[in-house]
Amino acid sequence: MSGADFLALLPLMLISAAPVAVMLAIAFFRGPRQRGVGGAGRMAAALTLLGLLISFVSLPFAAAYAPRHVTPLLIIDDYALFYMGLIFAATFAVALLSYGYLGMLRERREEFYVLLLLAAAGSSVLVASAHFASFFLGLETLSVSLYALVSYPASRAKAIEAGVKYLVLAAVSSAFLLFGMALVYGQLGTMEFSEIAQRAAGAAGRLAEPAFLGALALIAVGFGFKLAVAPFHMWTPDVYEGAPAPVSAFVATVSKGAVFALFLRYFALVDIHQMGSLALVATIISIASMFTGNLLALLQENVKRILAYSSIAHLGYLVVAFLASGPLRVTAVSYYLVSYFIAMLGAFGVVSVLSDGQGDAEDLEAYRGLSSRRPFIAGVFSAMLFSLAGIPLTAGFIGKFYIIAAGVGSALWLLVAVLVANSAIGLYYYIRVIITMYSAEAAGPERAEGPEGAAAPQGAAVPLGGSLLLAALTLGLVWLGVYPSPLVSLIQKTIHGLM
Repeated sequence: MSGADFLALLPLMLISAAPVAVMLAIAFFRGPRQRGVGGAGRMAAALTLLGLLISFVSLPFAAAYAPRHVTPLLIIDDYALFYMGLIFAATFAVALLSYGYLGMLRERREEFYVLLLLAAAGSSVLVASAHFASFFLGLETLSVSLYALVSYPASRAKAIEAGVKYLVLAAVSSAFLLFGMALVYGQLGTMEFSEIAQRAAGAAGRLAEPAFLGALALIAVGFGFKLAVAPFHMWTPDVYEGAPAPVSAFVATVSKGAVFALFLRYFALVDIHQMGSLALVATIISIASMFTGNLLALLQENVKRILAYSSIAHLGYLVVAFLASGPLRVTAVSYYLVSYFIAMLGAFGVVSVLSDGQGDAEDLEAYRGLSSRRPFIAGVFSAMLFSLAGIPLTAGFIGKFYIIAAGVGSALWLLVAVLVANSAIGLYYYIRVIITMYSAEAAGPERAEGPEGAAAPQGAAVPLGGSLLLAALTLGLVWLGVYPSPLVSLIQKTIHGLM
């Protein structure tokens, strides 16, 4: 490896060094167990935020050496660096939300930041992968960290249950992926994505062989579990509900976004419509995800479960753009992911800042009258829900517009019609949450408890860091909805070499 290779890898090296630095700081500065954020907790949080910030700042330096293949395993190009920046920014937001949230827990909180940084490092490897080996290593680094993050509050039964469910289903999906990779290697003799695309194009007859079709089916099942699209979505609402709110935000955004970015990188090299059976399966998954997510969200009384089912529907929308042809599909997916990241981080951020040591603020009825107690928080949550619904003047509207444009440009009329219909369905449960927040409070004590002691929003002051983050996310949401050109130009620059 040359010096240029190391400079190109600078963001990956920095994000990998950050958890080591935090781990060493914990060993030196941690004192006796205590409730609240102690000196070691503050040190771990500060180093985590600093590590993410330095990693983000290093991206322009790495871009000067892009595109570059660093060994057959990794490719550092503008596309990978764009998604690394998105991952670092989202993880920074999650770490900031976690600082106040962890102060309410009895567990030691320092190791949380080590796991969070490891998950971000695994996600960064995913988006830069050019080989099945690096893909699987990045995926497992992400997944193993998430097992512990989901179940981090060991005193909460729902968190332990969610962690076990995620562990079992993620292990099963990894087994499907490994078996599918082995079959692809047996058929084509390579595990490099670019080589797979070239050899598959040169051996069209082999694509119809049962072994290759079986390999694609196994890989599709593995990706389906990781992305939580229907019918592989069963774990999603339980994990989102049981996990700490900041972790739910991370799973909904960084975890899924990294996997989808890799998925799109591979199929940018392969025309999925040449594989009729795979395109048909993707179409069925898209339609099933949109209807399953939106219809089941209508039945929920738990805010975190509503957002969980909503995320299933949004992945169905993304598959519509994925099935489109031409460079517009990459632009549509990338823009939609940015808007989705902002809205989901903001929505779960509201849940995080309203939670207390007894549980997360997840019961829908407990949000009744929030606008009178917390007008700023209610306004932020409304903006995030409007964006998820695709209301004009928000980033979600522009993102959905790009997806519909990509679908129409590729004559995917059925999928576009289903997307429009499901957007109308989704509007109902988003508006339902907003109406609840702006309704008058029921008579009785100020604090109600949801199922299993779930916390209701209270009148305590929101931490300054949380308030600033929510304000910044809301500003970004509106700015991208009113003036999307800079982000669109950046995305088009990043995909120039990909296509």
